[in-house]
Amino acid sequence: RIGSATSQSSAVINDRLQELVKLFKERTEKVKEKLTDPDVTSDDETPVPSPSKQAPAEAQPPPPGQEPEAAEAAEDEHYCEMLCCMFKYRPWLDRVKNYQFPSSIDPLTNLMYVLWLFFVVLAWNWNCWLIPVRWAFPYQTPGNIHYWLLMDYLCDLIYLLDIVIFQIRLQFVRGGDIISDKKAMKENYLKSQRFKMDVMCLLPLDFFYFKVGVNPLLRFPRCLKYMAFFEFNNRLEAILSKAYIYRVIRTTAYLLYSLHVNSCLYYWASAYEGLGSTTWVYDGEGNSYIRCYYWAVKTLITIGGLPDPKTLFEIVFQLLNYFTGVFAFSVMIGQMRDVVGAATAGQTYYRSCMDSTIKYMNFYKIPRAVQNRVKTWYEYTWHSQGMLDESELLVQLPDKMRLDIAIDVNYSIVSKVALFQGCDRQMIFDMLKRLRSVVYLPNDYVCKKGEIGREMYIIQAGQVQVLGGADGKTVLVTLKAGSVFGEISLLAAGGGNRRTANVVAHGFANLFILDKKDLNEILVHYPESQKLLRRKAKKMLRNNNKPKDDKGGPGDSIIIPPRPSTPKLFQAALAAAGKVGGKGRLAHLRWKLKELKAMQA
Repeated sequence: RIGSATSQSSAVINDRLQELVKLFKERTEKVKEKLTDPDVTSDDETPVPSPSKQAPAEAQPPPPGQEPEAAEAAEDEHYCEMLCCMFKYRPWLDRVKNYQFPSSIDPLTNLMYVLWLFFVVLAWNWNCWLIPVRWAFPYQTPGNIHYWLLMDYLCDLIYLLDIVIFQIRLQFVRGGDIISDKKAMKENYLKSQRFKMDVMCLLPLDFFYFKVGVNPLLRFPRCLKYMAFFEFNNRLEAILSKAYIYRVIRTTAYLLYSLHVNSCLYYWASAYEGLGSTTWVYDGEGNSYIRCYYWAVKTLITIGGLPDPKTLFEIVFQLLNYFTGVFAFSVMIGQMRDVVGAATAGQTYYRSCMDSTIKYMNFYKIPRAVQNRVKTWYEYTWHSQGMLDESELLVQLPDKMRLDIAIDVNYSIVSKVALFQGCDRQMIFDMLKRLRSVVYLPNDYVCKKGEIGREMYIIQAGQVQVLGGADGKTVLVTLKAGSVFGEISLLAAGGGNRRTANVVAHGFANLFILDKKDLNEILVHYPESQKLLRRKAKKMLRNNNKPKDDKGGPGDSIIIPPRPSTPKLFQAALAAAGKVGGKGRLAHLRWKLKELKAMQA
């Protein structure tokens, strides 16, 4: 038993030593790779030590002389399990108590501010929609007046909090700088037009309730907080992916609100003339709001079928309604047309391009099979990307923003290309802006065998197949998204290397292409990276073990062109001089040639 225990411990020690040796080897390889390629991110950084895992209070024995319940209460801790570790966290009530309101708020990017504007707009809509109703219709009675007043003063509280908490903390731009100083933000708000309108909104006209009663018209200044409504529209459209849907809803709400106000005015006119006094006014039967709203719809949309007004007041009121209805309805229709037109602008452009292409192909009598492939390319490109050319979307952006977008989209793929690892990072950034996206249809040839390669391909989506063999149809390998091919041809001399196999798109494939011309224009400014790329290309060619002919066949990828061979006539003259056995200049040249050949070998 003692011998078996000793053998077991030695085996454990040996296993541990082997693991340590393996770890040291891996670390050495990573350090070597880091030295040869500074751009490779290192995983050897010392991790931040996590807090030691402590047992819960229940598992720890209480100290002597202390009750278990008291020990549990004293050692009560909160834990959050995540993966294999446990982290302390405070209860939600403590987090709420210790929460500190931000000293400054960015109105363009802060989602909390957008949420607050939503509540402000709700309070504003309450006043805009219900003040006319309470003024015209008999819905505000002494029995429910306390409910109306409760909602009114709740909206006033939201208005007040918006002034004293949020508006004085909004950042602003002055001279190109973002100002976040408390005093400067407060002074900027107090000097703005927004502050004046906010103060007018909260005019304390409610004190006149004690003299004239609870008249809803005294709360009409609350509707002047329209600037918060327009600001909320701008912020919400900026964060929505389909903002045109909200624009359609908002335009529809404009139309409904105009009908709402007209229905309130019609009931007030009917009450002024006397309910049921003439055939034109409201007769007092049924739901008063629904009946008046129906009349307002028929009037503003000018449907017709309305009773003729009898008195002068009714005639003037009806004429004003007709004029307002024609104007308001035409404005709403025009605005709705603009909203729908802006929402479908891309689709309209796509249809116009496709129709023009089909017209061109029919004029020149292009074969039907080619036309079908062109149509398929248009449809797939539009449905997969939402646009026909990505460069048109980014052309209006500054160069720095285009670079940021290109880094987010393409850098993770390009940084994995072995040929570009170790190069100047700025050179890679310049290269990202030169990449162009191309969509290939199923069975389209990306490149053919024997072609001179002048591009590098990066697969963004889809798959491509490399074909070879005697018949040229055998699938050698299938490359998926993230793969790169054709990178050596970017640095090949002699007009570019020839492709050694056919590459065909297997299904729809979206590829990024980098031209050799674009890379050469970039490498002019990065000579060190150019030398490194040529060394790597030579090394990759040696690793690929490509057959090389002494005469430099046309299918070879030549990094450095070979020395031209000695002319035949000159070789014959040297041979004749050798036969004679002279020791003149020809013999000396022959000896030099032999020396050069030996050095070349």
